[in-house]
Amino acid sequence: MNPAVSAVTDRIIERSRERRSAYLDLIARERDAGLKRPMLGCANLAHGYAGTEEDRDAMKADRGMNIGIVTSYNDMLSAHAVYYRYPEQMKVWAREAGATAQVAGGVPAMCDGVTQGYPGMELSLFSRDTIALSTAIALSHGMFEGAALLGICDKIVPGLLMGALRFGHLPMILVPGGPMRTGLANKAKAAVREAFAEGKVGRDELLDAEIGAYHSKGTCTFYGTANTNQMMMEVMGLHIPGAAFANPGTKLRQELTRAATHRLAAIGWEGDDYRPLGRCVDEKAIVNAAVGLLATGGSTNHLIHLPAIARAAGITIDWEDFDALSRAVPLVARVYPNGSADVNGFEDAGGMPFVIRELLGAGLLHGDIMTVAGEFADYGKRPVVEGDGLRWEDPGASGDETILRPASDPFSPEGGFRILAGNLGRACIKVSAVDPERWVIEAPARVFDDQADVQAAFKAGDLDRDVVVVVRFQGPRANGMPELHKLTPPLGVLQNKGFKVALVTDGRMSGASGKVPAAIHCSPEVLGGGPLGKVRDGDVVRLDAVAGTLEALVDAAEWEARELAQAPPPAEGMGRELFGLFRGAADEAELGASAIFAGASM
Repeated sequence: MNPAVSAVTDRIIERSRERRSAYLDLIARERDAGLKRPMLGCANLAHGYAGTEEDRDAMKADRGMNIGIVTSYNDMLSAHAVYYRYPEQMKVWAREAGATAQVAGGVPAMCDGVTQGYPGMELSLFSRDTIALSTAIALSHGMFEGAALLGICDKIVPGLLMGALRFGHLPMILVPGGPMRTGLANKAKAAVREAFAEGKVGRDELLDAEIGAYHSKGTCTFYGTANTNQMMMEVMGLHIPGAAFANPGTKLRQELTRAATHRLAAIGWEGDDYRPLGRCVDEKAIVNAAVGLLATGGSTNHLIHLPAIARAAGITIDWEDFDALSRAVPLVARVYPNGSADVNGFEDAGGMPFVIRELLGAGLLHGDIMTVAGEFADYGKRPVVEGDGLRWEDPGASGDETILRPASDPFSPEGGFRILAGNLGRACIKVSAVDPERWVIEAPARVFDDQADVQAAFKAGDLDRDVVVVVRFQGPRANGMPELHKLTPPLGVLQNKGFKVALVTDGRMSGASGKVPAAIHCSPEVLGGGPLGKVRDGDVVRLDAVAGTLEALVDAAEWEARELAQAPPPAEGMGRELFGLFRGAADEAELGASAIFAGASM
């Protein structure tokens, strides 16, 4: 193993020892003495069997595993619309393997792409906790010996895992749906967005461009949070190998889902290959996820999501771990917004099998984790349809070295993530898509409490200068930590004009954050007393990703004497008032910004 990866892993194991032990004790008790079908009374079982006729006799005879399907299906969102037929297909495939399957429950799936820049976005992060709770409810009936988790986008996969890991004695497999085929290139889409921000094109042209990019069922094709989710599930060994980026509606996608159903039936506790989710997701799997994130230039949202997933399994990972790994893990992929190719181009060039083979060969991934499928080395092979099934083969050399490079000859020797710290607190910055000439920005601040005010100032020409845009009261306790992706086009326009521009916020950027340097997730957040609340218009702020600092260049005595800004009142409407309990209980971003694990012992 790479010594830096090994050292971080050892640190996480030691830090997590007490909580992880308590978690493993919990799932052992649930396995041995927890609620299961043989314990249920006849009336209880009758209720559970009443919704099915075809499988009732098999369930009654307890002939095999009953698989619970937890689905995020809806047909308003492209990524989840693909799941429409999955349950009925999986029931057939379960019967092929001597098992049965039932839809245990549904979880909400909202889209940041739809709500971006609007009030609904303030529900987005806490939809993850809602999904976790919904998953727990779905699995609470004691009717299932395993589960298939059908989810793909930003908060859905983390939420499914957070809930499912509390039932970690059950074997479970994540079942993705795949990305839509390539439409309008992401770079061309971004150019139209910037032109619209400048008033050079109208709404009709912008809408046509957006529809050209987002045009069919499947995930968006840029390498944002949704597709980073799928990368992480591969490097954690929670998919059937190679399942991440096969397109919907293909024979390969169908066979991968069929294989997942068959595999679930084989890894239950009645057999000799028991693979419970809580054992699969261990400290080494969490480190693999972090390494994969850094090696591929994935979404900054996972600096929040991965700590929350880890906590659900009794594991603690922090930003110091990410920072240390980033300095040892090479960047082997360039996928938009860190390059010009989309995830389909990435898949064609070798995709996750190539990445895993390279990182495993370089000692950067733990090869001894328990996966849902077999040996972790199997994830370094490419699935191919053969007859009425699958075979796996070596992915060969990179099909395009502008997209994928071997670990021995990477795009960068480092993973492109930094922690920033100073009198403005601690923050994260993703620099893999930022020109190194812009890793250090020093400019006067312009302070805002709402992203709409930033856009208004831009349109009025008030930001046409060197500027550090500070957007505060955007943390989980203040307003649910919405993404601020709507700020990317205007800030990009300012940067294109030659100005020195940066964003500093206690909120989130999109998983598609790119060329503008952004210090995000500032902690502690302003509502909790964070020092970002002391910044005033005109203060010179220095963001230095080279030195790892984030400072307001204000006299220390004056800084100490300043009072924090007054928080605006909580917003109402669009259901935001219903989530006051979540906002009040939310942890800091570095702990996962979750309400459901706040104060938890494990």
